[in-house]
Amino acid sequence: MLTKPRTEEKKMKSLRKWMTLSLAIAGLLLAGTAAKADTLTLSLAAPYQIGAATVFTFDGTITNNGTTTEYLNGDSLTVAAPLLSDDSPFFLSPVSLAAGNSWTGELFTITIPWGTDLGLYAGAFQIIGGADGSAQDVLASEDFNVQVTPEPSSFLLLGTGLLALGVLTGRKLLA
Repeated sequence: MLTKPRTEEKKMKSLRKWMTLSLAIAGLLLAGTAAKADTLTLSLAAPYQIGAATVFTFDGTITNNGTTTEYLNGDSLTVAAPLLSDDSPFFLSPVSLAAGNSWTGELFTITIPWGTDLGLYAGAFQIIGGADGSAQDVLASEDFNVQVTPEPSSFLLLGTGLLALGVLTGRKLLA
């Protein structure tokens, strides 16, 4: 009669050991990921751009704050539709950055297609890489915004129309 509770107790101890071990491993993995994300700093020169331009260029500075060389193996660029992104300028950046070094230059462009609704469009840029040429860790990330405004020619057209309407209205009042 005493054997059954002892068996249950052994099962519970075994389960607790596995749970503790699993949580310890998960904690180590999460700590390693968080540490990797802090090795590079990405600063966009102008993360918020506004205007009626058809192409916006985003320049930035990448700094290696770590103690080892970091390889810049790629990037991830997302932006709200219908805006179009081009990350090919990023591939002109260095392949790697030694500890303490930084690089400044063009990272990507955003194109506004004709007929895009006015408004604020959000995006994000991430640098992918790590300790070797095949690493795929997220090393740095930066959000950006593009505010689409009317083209100056639209304001000119509106102003001309209002002026013509004013002139016609004035002539009718004088007649």
